[in-house]
Amino acid sequence: MSQQDRLVIFDTTMRDGEQSPGASMTKDEKVRIGKALEKMRVDVIEAGFAAASPGDFDAIEAVAQAVKESTVCRLARAVDHDIERAAASLAKAERARIHTFIATSPIHMQYKLRMQPDQVVEQAIYAVKKARSFVEDVEFSCEDAGRSENDFLCRIIEAAIDAGARTINIPDTVGYAIPEEFGEKIRTLIERIPNSDKAIFSVHCHNDLGLAVANSLAAVANGARQVECTINGLGERAGNAALEEIVMGARTRHDLFNIETGIDTTHIVPTSRLVSSITGFPVQPNKAIVGANAFAHESGIHQDGVLKHRETYEIMKAEDVGWGANKMVMGKHSGRAAFRSRLEELGVTFESDSALNSAFARFKELADKKHEIFDEDLQALVSDTIADEAPDTFRLITLESRSATGETPVTELVLSRSGEEFRSRSEGSGPVDAALKAIEAVVESGANLLLYSVNSITQGTDSQGEVTVRLEKGGRIVNGMGADTDIVVASAKAYIHALNLLYNSQQRQHPQSDGV
Repeated sequence: MSQQDRLVIFDTTMRDGEQSPGASMTKDEKVRIGKALEKMRVDVIEAGFAAASPGDFDAIEAVAQAVKESTVCRLARAVDHDIERAAASLAKAERARIHTFIATSPIHMQYKLRMQPDQVVEQAIYAVKKARSFVEDVEFSCEDAGRSENDFLCRIIEAAIDAGARTINIPDTVGYAIPEEFGEKIRTLIERIPNSDKAIFSVHCHNDLGLAVANSLAAVANGARQVECTINGLGERAGNAALEEIVMGARTRHDLFNIETGIDTTHIVPTSRLVSSITGFPVQPNKAIVGANAFAHESGIHQDGVLKHRETYEIMKAEDVGWGANKMVMGKHSGRAAFRSRLEELGVTFESDSALNSAFARFKELADKKHEIFDEDLQALVSDTIADEAPDTFRLITLESRSATGETPVTELVLSRSGEEFRSRSEGSGPVDAALKAIEAVVESGANLLLYSVNSITQGTDSQGEVTVRLEKGGRIVNGMGADTDIVVASAKAYIHALNLLYNSQQRQHPQSDGV
């Protein structure tokens, strides 16, 4: 397949997606996502921004070691420190890419960089050559290209290609572009730049006006052959172009785009759910491709049409994107070997037998509560186990909640704080409110509750409830998650998880916080 016939899929869920407030991921969680993306056959995985923190460096290094088939990429500003850190974090990668960038719009050059255009070009050339001294695969981005002047873009991109960049990214950093305008920009750049044939042109679109996918596909129609995107459209502000929509858009409208991707689409839905579980960002029911209602039909006319001929109202097959696929129902009679095997198929491995034993014990407890356990239950169970294996300040020991018509709900619980147990009792407007107040009576965190969300993991009244709690304190925002068949217990778990993140984790700093 020639370069012009293939669309490279570049996933930045673990970098740009992680810049969503509260979406920070642990090293182990990044490895899980990296393996899922590799299983989906994503071409390039941007694993993070190593200059952000020592923890981010370690996570990128772990992903680089775990992923063998996909290229692992790391973002770096056009400065020595970032590029050197990028190279160090990717030293053990089978396939490595350094992605360096500098702002090119008049407003960014004047007010953020405080540099003249000539200086920006000079710095871009230096950064690309520096990156090429470490790796062969170098990508160069013109930050805020959507608001940059075409003449200057032609100049700096030609220089970057001459310096050794083999992928050129044109990001709509602030989500300002309109599809017709953006597609024309890509076509113009490719036509005007003398050495454009020596590089793949890429796009990275933000969704501030809800046009990220439309702009990306318009760019593809005009010659772009890499799209930077995220699972579920995750990303800072309004998010990024959704990987699942880009891939299925190109596949479904092959008559227009006439290109192929290497993506195994049957892993789209499982990966979507994994990312949602880890980040605590639930997928809206009407979300294209991966939403619960994406292939649901309530209208009698639609139902009749689908029953007679599926394509009357469905332009894709649900099973093609992973709905109903990879489902193994497990129960209390399932053994440890089957449990381990299914987790490995889901891309989950444990570093120690004790962690596996802990997860298996939770599995057995859950099997006593609900008859059938699905993949989604296992993903939530693993997230819970990993959270509990971490060194936490607070742990829930016991919880008892009472609620009756005409009476004020009350919750009593025992909470461990740094190994010392505290008993607490509180009333509330409901059992969940009472539980969170009982926890706060011990912790006295002073954190602000920004979000409380409940999501059913699977169907049925015995489904686990997955609760997301978002807390803010001193400018730091964290998401806590908890799952249980008892929604009060799930809520307490989620709140305690968020508290542990607040108390135990250093604030993650992004020197480059506005993304490309």
